[in-house]
Amino acid sequence: MALSLVRRVMAHAAPSTAAALFLLSASSSLSLAQERRPNIALIVADDLGYADIGSFGGEISTPNLDALASVGLRFTNFGVSATCSPSRAMMLTGVDNHIAGLGNMAEFMAPNQKGNRGYEGYLNDRVVTVASLLKDAGYNTYMAGKWHMGEDPAHWPAARGFIRDLTLIPGGGSHLDDMWGAKGQKQLYTHNGQAIQSLRPGFHSSEDYSSSIIDDIEKDRGDGKPFFAYLALQAPHDPFQLPAEWLDKYKGRYDQGYDATRATRIERMKKLGIVDATATTFPRLPSVPAWAELSDNDRRQSSRRMELYAAMVEHMDANIGKLIRYLKSNNLYDDTLIIFLSDNGPEGTMMNMGKPWDNSRFEDWGKKGTFIQYGAAWAQVSAGPFRLFKGFLSEGGIRAPLIIAGPAVRGSGRISNALAHIMDIPATILAAANVPHPDEYDGKAVAQLQGKALVPILNASRASVRDSSDWLGWELFGSRAIRQGDWKLLWLCEPYGTGSWQLYNLAADPAETVDLSSSQPMTRERLIQHWAEYVETNNVILPESSPVCAASAN
Repeated sequence: MALSLVRRVMAHAAPSTAAALFLLSASSSLSLAQERRPNIALIVADDLGYADIGSFGGEISTPNLDALASVGLRFTNFGVSATCSPSRAMMLTGVDNHIAGLGNMAEFMAPNQKGNRGYEGYLNDRVVTVASLLKDAGYNTYMAGKWHMGEDPAHWPAARGFIRDLTLIPGGGSHLDDMWGAKGQKQLYTHNGQAIQSLRPGFHSSEDYSSSIIDDIEKDRGDGKPFFAYLALQAPHDPFQLPAEWLDKYKGRYDQGYDATRATRIERMKKLGIVDATATTFPRLPSVPAWAELSDNDRRQSSRRMELYAAMVEHMDANIGKLIRYLKSNNLYDDTLIIFLSDNGPEGTMMNMGKPWDNSRFEDWGKKGTFIQYGAAWAQVSAGPFRLFKGFLSEGGIRAPLIIAGPAVRGSGRISNALAHIMDIPATILAAANVPHPDEYDGKAVAQLQGKALVPILNASRASVRDSSDWLGWELFGSRAIRQGDWKLLWLCEPYGTGSWQLYNLAADPAETVDLSSSQPMTRERLIQHWAEYVETNNVILPESSPVCAASAN
């Protein structure tokens, strides 16, 4: 019965008849809502810098992501955590990582944090994933890529809402079929909830994870159910490794060096409107020599590192394009909400890798068995004008690209400067799918969403989902930050900061170069009070040891 006819009959019906018709109307409304539920593709890059892709100012060729931006919405003020697992915990649950179980990375859990709630090192039972909720609501749920949120079977993707998966369970390792971890150990992979002993000969993470998602969608295509596909790409996380035909894709492109490349990127970012024309730039780090000061051999090696990184990014984009083309060719694209982001800022740390990794032959860099990184200088290029990179709560570590396109988005190629957070992703997905977040799950109370649905920004009904009273908090490795509007309170240990609270106005100074603590003492104190509230609300325990701060529990 058409809903309009139901309403007309109800207006003249007896109470009992009206009640029955109301139930019919509600059932019909639910049915129509379910028919309109979008497919959802959540695509996450690993350690991609804010300024790397073309639509955010980079010179790297990323035509598929740029095309997505041209029909969707780019968020230029999107905050994540500064490393992988805390970000991913918030991205899948909508709850602060200190509550969700990743208050610190499991690899760096401090002695005084171990054993405390929120510091289990895996997604705990205080949270429910968006995958579980969508599966229960009738979605097919697929994952392919890096997990990094628990290594025991009870914490694998199959136990957290995904019906099929191809997953690297730990935090990183080889992109190829050797399955090596950073220390040469064999890494754990699962396929559809079962541990596997080998990968396809010729495996590459970007290619095979994308193909796995396509295969999963195809297996169920036509069953009438929408899908939630979580493509958790490993690229461009180190080691930089590529198929042979991609190794020289950017040969010679970075011979001008990191200083010139960064300056060109920042100018392009300003022209695109990604950063303001008057935006400040954080200076090259004192530990990084000027390009002109390097020896010929050092320049040769440095530019090669960036060539391989750029090829990793383009190769990642090409495989995202493969997924998008599949959706288009099977009439799924117009019904799919696509969300693309990076989990944190670019990696600026260089590690001395021992056996079995071997970087001794320059001509082999980027091939199997080599572990190539690009270091702080090029990480600053990837971060654009912002301060520092992965591991730090400065903007270079926690500001990430976000592109959303699909049926919920009104207008093409829009740019939003609204303050958004990675905890907003689950709220947005659930709102688009018309799926409520429960008070309890599997008989246990679960933490409520702390993020906000971005739908009003997507459909252009509102410019922001936060007002002047809203604020956000961060803590990682002992570093701390509070954001309210354009104001940011930041605590970084020496030598990266002062070891005390500093205050920045990000509208005027997005690179965090001018501390306004002395001229704005009331603002500083107000944000310090929010920090105390953040600690209390989220059970933050400052670590007594940290990979970046020698003494952080103070």
